[in-house]
Amino acid sequence: MPHPNRPDSPCVAICSTALGDEICMGCGRTFFEVANWVFLTDEEKEAVWQRLEAHWVARGLRPPWEESK
Repeated sequence: MPHPNRPDSPCVAICSTALGDEICMGCGRTFFEVANWVFLTDEEKEAVWQRLEAHWVARGLRPPWEESK
């Protein structure tokens, strides 16, 4: 079940994987995660969400998808 405070995707429309980056400078997902997001299971997505949230918190930053709130 999706988390109620999260958007459908971590995407913030600043995708650098389209420019050849392995890790997106906008959301922090890998190229594989960006390209296959719609095919990932809920469990796989949750693992990505948790990794991304920990990544931003460890840097003392709010996740970029929360910036517009």
